[in-house]
Amino acid sequence: MIFDLKGKRRRMVQAVYLLLAVLMGGGLVLFGIGGGSLNGGLLDAFKGGGGSSSGNKAIQQRIDNAQKQLAANPQNQAALQEIIRDNYQLASLSADQTTGTFTADGKKNLQQASNAWQRYLNTNPATPNFTLASLMTQAYTGLGDYGNAKKAALIVAAAQPSSAAYLRVIQFASLAKPPDTRTVNLASQKALDLAPKGERSSVKKEIQQAKAAGVTSSSQTGTGTTGG
Repeated sequence: MIFDLKGKRRRMVQAVYLLLAVLMGGGLVLFGIGGGSLNGGLLDAFKGGGGSSSGNKAIQQRIDNAQKQLAANPQNQAALQEIIRDNYQLASLSADQTTGTFTADGKKNLQQASNAWQRYLNTNPATPNFTLASLMTQAYTGLGDYGNAKKAALIVAAAQPSSAAYLRVIQFASLAKPPDTRTVNLASQKALDLAPKGERSSVKKEIQQAKAAGVTSSSQTGTGTTGG
């Protein structure tokens, strides 16, 4: 098992596995699975851009237009969602195609997406867009902000409850600074409750693996735990 490893090697492997889990979940967003609000998924939006200068300019123009709409109406949810999607798209187009690592400029775009996401949540949408929430778990992972990644993952889990969704919540809550043990425990129970009988043993192991990353991280930084 990867969590039987020790020291720096274990931390590296854990980070890789977490990133793979996030990217696999994000693939659903990119292909438009699990929510129709992105009109076919982000890959459709990428077509024609391909990271080219003209494509990036077109994306930036959409952001600028959305910003103008916000100036007229700061509560414009559609404009905020456009800014979130487009900034994440710009960040993704500039990322390392081999490792998926975001560049410094890409992280600036992720921060802009985060700012728009927080403004969107502050408009108190009746039902937060869970597809965008899934996208923001990836953005916050890129920023190393696991506390906000956890909050976004909770929105996804509430909209589409499953063991896998709550396992992601556990991962982010465990990696938060400090770890959110209350959310970890509640999400662990939900993951088990939603698991088919024949898979509960496997889900239990996955829960322990997700928790282990947070334990290792906490011991390294000397942080304590919180009730949420």
